[in-house]
Amino acid sequence: MNILTIGTVTLSALVMSACGTGNSQNTENSSDAAEYIALFDGSSLTGWRGDTSLWRAEGGALVGEIKPGGELANNSFIIWEGGQPGDFELIAEYRMTGNGNSGINYRSEELAEPPFALKGYQADIDAANTYTGQNYEERGRTILAFPGQHMRLPEVAGSVSDYAKGNIWTAGEEVESLGNRDSLRLLIKENDWNEIRIVAKGNQLEHYINGTLMSKVVDNDATNRKLEGAIGFQVHVGPPMKIEYRNIRLKNID
Repeated sequence: MNILTIGTVTLSALVMSACGTGNSQNTENSSDAAEYIALFDGSSLTGWRGDTSLWRAEGGALVGEIKPGGELANNSFIIWEGGQPGDFELIAEYRMTGNGNSGINYRSEELAEPPFALKGYQADIDAANTYTGQNYEERGRTILAFPGQHMRLPEVAGSVSDYAKGNIWTAGEEVESLGNRDSLRLLIKENDWNEIRIVAKGNQLEHYINGTLMSKVVDNDATNRKLEGAIGFQVHVGPPMKIEYRNIRLKNID
């Protein structure tokens, strides 16, 4: 796999396979001519913008932490400043400690208020692994696909609130099961490093954990979907927690 540099950013000796077991497809084989770019240099927040009381570079990882007494009023993101990707693959390793929630937003828009808030698709991550790998639309249509679901989202008439009920997008139609949720969660390591991969191409969105497809959304809702936008990593309102991301890389795809 080839890794490009951004400015003075260098990511050395990165040897990481995006393939795994289950429903995974190898995205970094020799026939893949496209190159990945490193989004994080492992030692600084260069190229990222967020609340530095919550985010830091430490031990080769991008670290978000909510400390006791520092609980949040709103979810907060650290936002990559390198572009507004449309069709892409994003791969990273993550490790969560504590009892909190995080996730990677993509094809998102930044809000004016509150600071560092994003609206858009999210590959969800939680410490209990109840929702890890699902597709959640932050500040939008809420849960689009639970872990283990392949969902189709039809065009709707009316407002988002007409269909977002109980934190679920009720207009969604299940195409097929990708596996039992309890079985899928056993593939996720607790308090250890896991790999997350997001594949966004056109209106199809896939989330993989450790090489296994956890959720898929086919978004035919032209009114509410987004085809490009910002990438950001989240610390979520809730108990003290720490999330670490490393080996973060992106490839634009045709």
